[in-house]
Formats: sequence, structure tokens, C-alpha cells
Amino acid sequence: MKVALYVCRTDEKWSMILSLDIRVDVVWWLEGVSDRQVHQWLVLSLQLPLSQAAWLVEQFVSVRSMTRWDVEAWHSYLNAKLLEYERDSGEIEAREALAVAMEASGWRDKGSEAGRWRISEREDGCGESGVQGRGAAAQFIVGGMPRAYPAEHWAQLQQCAALLAERMSGRQLLAAEAEALLAAEPAMPPGGWRAAAQLARLHGRLQLTAALQGPATRRRLAWLGRARSAPRCHRCGSEARQRVPCAACGLAACAYCEACLALGRSRACALLLRSAAQGAVPARGEAPRGTALAPTGGGLARWGLSAAQSAAAAAALAFLARPPAGDGPGRFLLWAVTGAGKTEMIFPLLQHTLDHGGKALVATPRRDVVLELAPRLAKAFPDTSLATLYGGSTERWKDAQLTLATTHQLMRFYHGFDLVIIDELDAYPYHNDPMLAHAAAASCKPHGHFVYLSATPPARMQREAALGKLAHAKVPVRFHRHPLPVPKLMRMITVAQCIKRKQLPTPIVSSIRSSLERDAQVFVFVTRIAQIEVFVQLMRRTFPNISIEGTSSQDADRASKVIAFRERSIRLLVTTTILERGVTIPRSDVFILDADNGLFDEASLVQMAGRAGRSLDDPAGRVVFAASRRTRSQVKAVSQIRKMNAIARRKGYLHPPVSK
Repeated sequence: MKVALYVCRTDEKWSMILSLDIRVDVVWWLEGVSDRQVHQWLVLSLQLPLSQAAWLVEQFVSVRSMTRWDVEAWHSYLNAKLLEYERDSGEIEAREALAVAMEASGWRDKGSEAGRWRISEREDGCGESGVQGRGAAAQFIVGGMPRAYPAEHWAQLQQCAALLAERMSGRQLLAAEAEALLAAEPAMPPGGWRAAAQLARLHGRLQLTAALQGPATRRRLAWLGRARSAPRCHRCGSEARQRVPCAACGLAACAYCEACLALGRSRACALLLRSAAQGAVPARGEAPRGTALAPTGGGLARWGLSAAQSAAAAAALAFLARPPAGDGPGRFLLWAVTGAGKTEMIFPLLQHTLDHGGKALVATPRRDVVLELAPRLAKAFPDTSLATLYGGSTERWKDAQLTLATTHQLMRFYHGFDLVIIDELDAYPYHNDPMLAHAAAASCKPHGHFVYLSATPPARMQREAALGKLAHAKVPVRFHRHPLPVPKLMRMITVAQCIKRKQLPTPIVSSIRSSLERDAQVFVFVTRIAQIEVFVQLMRRTFPNISIEGTSSQDADRASKVIAFRERSIRLLVTTTILERGVTIPRSDVFILDADNGLFDEASLVQMAGRAGRSLDDPAGRVVFAASRRTRSQVKAVSQIRKMNAIARRKGYLHPPVSK
């Protein structure tokens, strides 16, 4: 995409602005619409690649001497900055490499510099200058006076700009997505959505920039002690190392981001529109920064929470009532054991935010959890608009008070929510993915609140909580108020050795038989998908009268097998960590084989152990860590479970009471 670029001086201060439709800017600045006195106004280019224009705006620093610059001085300044851009972005090297490749292929274009953009009289008409007197004391016009936006359509344009800003509220979208957002709206005025977007930007309700940040200057890189770095994607925060010649902007090395390619190509010359209204205009009922919001009273009683759940929800509500410390959003960790009822605990937090006129987001890593939670949220908040977002969702552009989404969908939001709840923050794909963490951070308003939900928080968060650096609450007991099953460590040869010998060790056979005889459903976790089929055959030979199946992430029938397992038509299920969370099977026992394998860390072991003892009819359950050696992960997992039981006992949450 190519845009116009100009500078203007108001009250002795210069600003550099890119424009999607320069006619709109002419009316805004030169015909008095802005209500600001314009002293000088200079068009620098009418056709500049967006990547360069956005970088120039970002790098621009107003100095007093600019007031005395003539057209030639601005011409020299711009060419010098463009040369700096080419050098620091690698454009020069890319252009030279392209020229070599073109010559090697036998094709030469003597009249082209392969994407090199410079300001010249031919390209921009910079050879002309004039002084115009419309609405200001004096303006230098480079390239002659651009036409003004048609006066007869200005009122319609204002309406469309307001509509676009409203629909874009809390979002960040590429140009193609913005067009899709407006597809169902009435026809745009002359100039279409680009003119409307430019006017919304001048009103301060939209930000317009390139999808990728420009290159860091050599001076800054030297100060940081780093070599040239790749540009970063404004949408997902990832480095964009891929470059291709681009027909859209004419550059020989237009970078694009591979990390978020599934949501549309984020290129250096692609336009990214971001909402700018949230920080400037408080939402209805939203308190100004620094104002505490009182917790909405009586909120806990209506949700039927247990004592442990109520205590944690009350702590979280008190956190929401306080303004965040520092410049960024506040953070709160809700550390609840598996089966504690995390979903019910977030209902009072959502109600609090909605009652104060805010918007709330619940993000979870997996689509199936989104589909499971959607009807529960709709039932809990029947009078609240709800948007459910995942890949292929039909509600992608729905504006709602409450949004439920997979974490990847957060990349389309920008400062949109007062409360962001991240469910299962330790789970794939959110865990250890800087791109999704960046998207989550961008989706929250600067002075909003984050609430993280987890049974197994990352070690860093656990340390922050222990040191008092992270506000948190622990829910150490399940709804049935019985202790968590403590895993038993059992020595056993590896699964691979069992398969090779075609025989299971006697202790594990006896333990599994004991579970089957007590009429429990049996989870058997293994590390590798490739082992499942052959291990299922071995289990069938060992327990010939039992219905046994296996499943994994590659199993197309996984959902139907889980249903059959829940309905007890399957009694023993061999699986990978794909079922370590999100599955509740009444009266179940858990056997984790090769528990010493590096693929099973502390969090995975705790989550898998959490499949046992979840029902009121069978709260004890049984958990076995079977391995050839004892590892730190096993010991820490057992320790974490014991600590939660100790906290629950100390606080009197366990039922029946346990005497000391």
C-alpha cells in the first residue's frame, strides 16, 4: 500500500502525518474543521510505501529550526531519512541481490532501480511550492494544492468515520479485515473506508500504522549493543524475518510475519488499524483511572459457591476494586486444584465488570472448551450480549459485552477489555508462546485487569506469588470437600521394554486389576502416540474380558471414544497427554507409565493425576506414577498435591473434618 505523507505546524510544533486520503486532510487542516491554527503545511509525498511512511512518522522529532526550512531543506531531510531506512532495513542489500538475480536470469530493466523510492519532482511534484490562504495564516504547499474532499459528501463521511471508529472499538485489524467488518454496512462515501479511516484518525479515534514496525536505527542498535534486528509484527509481536519483492509497495525486500499468517498476511506495507478511543473516552459506567470500583454486593450468594470458592472469588473481587499499581494492567492468579470449579468462580468477576459498564473476555486455549463454556455463560448471563470466537466462527465481527474466545483470536483485539480472564494459562498452545502472551497483553485496556486461572501455574508465577509480587488466591479443595488423591510411586520397566517382552510387570497388572475389580474406569497414560496401538493389544491380552481402547491427538474417533469411556462401554483407555485436562470421568483411577520421562513435567503429572477422585460418589480415586526411576518432577508433583491438601485441612475446607 502507498500513502501520502505531509508535515504541518500548529502553535510552533511540527507533526508528521501519513494519509490514506489526502483530500480529507486538506479539509481538516486548511478549511478550519480541526479548529486549530495551522501555520505551515507541506506535502512531502503523495505515493510513498506505507512501511516507509509509518517509520518516518515514528522517527519524526520536531525541532525549532524546521520553521525556517524551505522546500529544498525538507526535500533533503526526507531523502536522508529514506536512505537511513533503506540502510537499516536491509533494503539496499535486498535490491542489489535482486538486481544480481535479475541479471543472472537474463532480464534487465535499465529504467528501474528495483524498488528504490526517493522523492523527486517527477514522482511528487516537489518542484512546485505555493502559499495558500484558506483557513490559516500561511501554509507552504509542496506539489501544489491537493484537491479538497467534496463538501457535499462531508457530512456522510463524518457519519461513516464515526461508524468505523465504533465498529473498530477495542480491535486491531488489517485493511482486508476492516473491509470485511464494514461489508454489511451502508455504502461508503467517495473514498470509501480509507477516507473514513483517515477522518477517524484525525479525530483521534483510530491509529493507522504499518503491520510491521520499521527497522531500528543503527544509533539505537549501537546503544543496545546489538546487530541489525528483524522488524516485529505489531499484531503478534513475533520477529518477521521473511522478505519478498512486493508488487503492492514496490520494495525489493518487503518483510512479512510467518507466525500469525493464519489470520492474514501481516506485511511491512500492510495497513493495521487500531482502536484509539478506549484510552481517551471511558466506557459507559467506567471509573476514571485511580478510582476504585466497589465490588458489586451480594454477588457471591447467587452463584452457590463453596466456602473455598467464595473466599477466592472475594479476594479476586477485592483485587478488581483496586486501581492497578503501575502503568500496566493489574494481574491476579486464581490457583485452583483440578476439579475445584474454576468456571463458577469467574462468574462473580464477570458480573462485577459488566455491572460497572465494562467489557470482559474469557480466553481458553482450545476450541472444544469454548464450545463447552458458551452455553454455560449464556445461561449465567442471559441479558448480556455474548460473542463466541474461534477459527471458523460466524460471530467474528460481533460487538458484545462478554466475549469467549480461543487465545489465537485475541490478536484481533487492542485495548478492548476491562477484564481479561486467561483460562488454563499453563496449557498448550498458550504456555511458552510469546505470540499469544503478546496478544493477550494487547487485548486488555492499559488500566484493566488480568485474572489467570490454573491448577498448575508456571514456576515463574508460583515464585512471584510466594514472594508477594503477584496477587493470588488458592482454592486447595474440590467441590466435594475431600482431599486430592495422593499419587503412589511404583517401580516399573519402561513401556518400550514391556512391548518388547510382550508382558507387563506383575505389580502393575495387580494394581490395574484391583481398580477394575472396584468397578473404576481406568486411564493409562503413555508418552508416545506410536506406542498406543501395540500397547492396547498387550493390555487386551492381559485383561481379555475388559473393553480396552486407545486414543491420541491423531485419532479421528477421539471424541466418540471419550463419550464411550464416560458411558462405561470402554473400561480402560490408553492415551497421551491429550486427555490430561478438560475430561471428567466419574469413578476413575489413573496410571501414568514412564512417569520419569522428560515429556511428563510436574504440571503434566498433576493434571493427569487430577483425573482421579473428581466425583462425589468416588472422591478418593487412585493414582499411580509408574517409572524405572524417581525424578524431581514426580517428587514435586506429589509435594504440590500434599501441600494443597494441607492448606485445605488447615482452613477447615475438608469434609468430613480431619482431626489433628
